Amino acid sequence: MPKFTTIDEAVKLIKDGDTIMIGGFLGCGSPLKFCEALSKTGVKDLTLICNDGGFPEGAGPTGQNYGAAWLIANHQIKKIVATHVGINPNIAKQNFDEKTLEVCLIPQGSLAEMIRADGNGLGGVLTPTGVGTLVEDSPYCLGKQTINGRDYLLMAPVHADFALIGCTKTDKAGNCWYGGTTSNFNIVMATAADTVIVEPDEIVEVGEIAPEDVRTFGMLVDYVVK
Repeated sequence: MPKFTTIDEAVKLIKDGDTIMIGGFLGCGSPLKFCEALSKTGVKDLTLICNDGGFPEGAGPTGQNYGAAWLIANHQIKKIVATHVGINPNIAKQNFDEKTLEVCLIPQGSLAEMIRADGNGLGGVLTPTGVGTLVEDSPYCLGKQTINGRDYLLMAPVHADFALIGCTKTDKAGNCWYGGTTSNFNIVMATAADTVIVEPDEIVEVGEIAPEDVRTFGMLVDYVVK
């Protein structure tokens, strides 16, 4: 059974130098309140694995930092592994101008499969995506193989200390349901981290989520934040 706690208590679990995954796609499905709270702790030198860097202040649906953008704005991230960072100019500024942020870009489908591979105990992912591009030079590319005359890249599994995911409903056993497209990276990330922290929009009684609607099982969840 997961532990139910407050966001203020849960953010204390994350320490300097940890690797964190943050679910979401442009903030949709991200643990928004948790990201903001973590930005106020002063924790630093984090490695962030995510789809994107969220929306910076002045953009997006709220006009303030949105999702992972809180942590990037506060220079708490030393390395970001992502698929698309163009909507957050702070990433380019910290990478090219300030030289304070390492950026590793991975094709979106490849990153999702690399996370899934770790969660399922696989040694890597063979994919044709990225052959002949800079992806071959990525530290996550373990080499190239030719199968039936076609070249593939062997991409390493991706693991984190913490997976921070947002969902629509969590029951009191930790089972999670995601509304619409909020599932995105959350489902695979919940399988590929030492500690999984869930921020639901709503906490419900066991049985209120139909078994066939459970997308992340409670046995994967360590903490649920209220």
